[in-house]
Amino acid sequence: QVQLAESGGGLVQAGGSLRLSCAASGGTFSRYAMGWFRQAPGKEREFVAAVNWSLGSTAYADSVKGRFTISRDNAKNLLYLQMTSLKPEDTAVYFCAADRQGGRIGSSGSRYDYWGQGTQVTVSS
Repeated sequence: QVQLAESGGGLVQAGGSLRLSCAASGGTFSRYAMGWFRQAPGKEREFVAAVNWSLGSTAYADSVKGRFTISRDNAKNLLYLQMTSLKPEDTAVYFCAADRQGGRIGSSGSRYDYWGQGTQVTVSS
């Protein structure tokens, strides 16, 4: 069983940057593909970014491409999401998730086996 804990959220002005972290424990982090998702009030959860176990493959939602970067440090059991040029529409609770099928990456939440509790990101205009 993998436990995931996000951190790094907060309030930032439009155009600013934040880096989210996701700490994994209780499992073999390096074997999992990892993803970031977000959910805004009144909206469905949506895919943000994903990375496979080896950092060989990444994927991004069109809405964040060029602004967000997903990365991981397998030695430290950490997943990151560097967010730049933030917009008010990026406001949401951000979740990290782990997929036991480490070689693949996917944008569907149903692929992922473990989820964190989320961290709030608020972007003011």
